[in-house]
Amino acid sequence: MSVPHRVAVLALDGVVALDLGTPAQVLGAARADDRTPLYAVATCTPGGQPVRSSAGFQVLPDHGLELLDTADTVIVPGIHNGSPLLDGTVAAEVADALRAAYDRGARVMSICTGAFVLAAAGLLDGRPATTHWAYASRFRRLHPGVPLDPDVLFLDDGRVLTSAGVAAGIDLCLHVVRTDHGSAVANRAARRCVVPPWRDGGQAQYIERPVPRDADNGTAATREWARQRLHEPVALREMAAHARMSVRTFTRHFRSETGLSPAQWLLQQRTEHARVLLETTDLSVDRIARDAGFGTTAALRQHFHARVGVSPTAYRRTFRRSSPAPSALTTVDHEVVAPARPDVPETSTATTA
Repeated sequence: MSVPHRVAVLALDGVVALDLGTPAQVLGAARADDRTPLYAVATCTPGGQPVRSSAGFQVLPDHGLELLDTADTVIVPGIHNGSPLLDGTVAAEVADALRAAYDRGARVMSICTGAFVLAAAGLLDGRPATTHWAYASRFRRLHPGVPLDPDVLFLDDGRVLTSAGVAAGIDLCLHVVRTDHGSAVANRAARRCVVPPWRDGGQAQYIERPVPRDADNGTAATREWARQRLHEPVALREMAAHARMSVRTFTRHFRSETGLSPAQWLLQQRTEHARVLLETTDLSVDRIARDAGFGTTAALRQHFHARVGVSPTAYRRTFRRSSPAPSALTTVDHEVVAPARPDVPETSTATTA
């Protein structure tokens, strides 16, 4: 039996309660086909001392910073106060432990304002990163050497990953499961947590706009209708007719709800369906191109490489080499990011198109 991937969650004073629980919940839901846990998640604090959470309770950890010495992945949840937010600094022992973990080869991640901690430790200098949109100005002021992008849900820059506010930590953890073990395992974990396997678009939740209250007036049913027809040509006018809207009205509603145009959304759905087929079947690339609605192998290669960062054949080879093919086949409604693997040195994002 293989040893689960060891994850250390580093909680600092003022830790955001949801961020703190997200890795254990989401990564803990990732199981192999025989239901063996794929991750072992533990929490630590400096000196193993209690820290205050943002929700009015104290966190009593089982470990101190020594947990980082053997972790395969280190995750820093967001914080609501403290020196990383005030002046861009972090305790020397914390910075040293984070840098040592990274230098040893560990993957390092942050959720929400946890990016301030990674930046204070010097791990984000020159790297693309993100954080909660409301803290973007402060982050840029404190860390001008970090190219910040506050308009994405998360950023994967190889062994350093950052995410936006609160629920974006769920998206990041599911991305990690998908990168490590494939789409089927990530989709099963999402179902256990009763969350979407992926969220459309970028960090659209902070844009002030009305949310449709009447499902009959939205585009969700039409999106599901289109997903069932990815192997067929789906024209914009057909989608609008299904939604009983004019093309102009449908396009406006669609972008408001997803952050994407219908054409962008369809391309992402087709690419993701191709991803799942590449991971979970032995179908030829030519057959996958037809089944995913690209029509030709050349079109599949062009769009797949543009969105995922590698060719379909290389993507299949990577997943077949790294893990056995999952048995389940699920088409999901989400945006595509490149797998962050040693042989695929791509920066990937989930972002608004």
